[in-house]
Amino acid sequence: MNINLTEKQQEIFDELLERYPKLLAVSPAILRAYGILERCFEGGGTLFVAGNGGSCADAEHIVGELMKGFVKRRPLSPELRQRLAACDDGRGHGVQLAEKLQGSLRAIALTGHPGLSTAFLNDVDGDMVFAQQVMGYGRPGDVFLGISTSGNSKNVDYAVTAAKAAGLSVIGLTGRDGGILGQRADAAVIVPEQETFKIQELHLPVYHALCLMLEEKFFAE
Repeated sequence: MNINLTEKQQEIFDELLERYPKLLAVSPAILRAYGILERCFEGGGTLFVAGNGGSCADAEHIVGELMKGFVKRRPLSPELRQRLAACDDGRGHGVQLAEKLQGSLRAIALTGHPGLSTAFLNDVDGDMVFAQQVMGYGRPGDVFLGISTSGNSKNVDYAVTAAKAAGLSVIGLTGRDGGILGQRADAAVIVPEQETFKIQELHLPVYHALCLMLEEKFFAE
């Protein structure tokens, strides 16, 4: 995959490696992951993210950085601002929304739907909750990002299978030897640590850099 970074994107990537030199060994995988995400969002696709425990929190964190401004304001387009203002019913809602809403990159954390998740757990199989959501939401061109420090989380692995069947690309964020996720992902960022908390400490700067690079690509301000 050919990835042409802008000067600012290159600065973000270089700073990541400067601050976390351990990540130099996995820098090609980080760039592959970025390329998959860029292609997804260029095509109007959606990113689905899932993990367990601390990785669940990371999934929610990633979505938060993509769905609203991270370091940029991301103002709406003039056309959309005009349409919002035109929908105003006299209470000022449309104008306020036009001023305050921000541009988004479509991202959904599969960890945040307790009604669906508990129903599927109770009625079918709790290990397949993420897979069910991937099958329900996912379309070709979308991306599934699985986060697992061991790479062997069963529910994430089921979701990878569902993603591949549904025509999604798969990114893995893991550690240790990569586990099953490291073998199956289209781009596997296997950070060079063995202990869970140390793996998670390296996951955060990786996904922050990816989110910064994506914001730089898709939002001018």
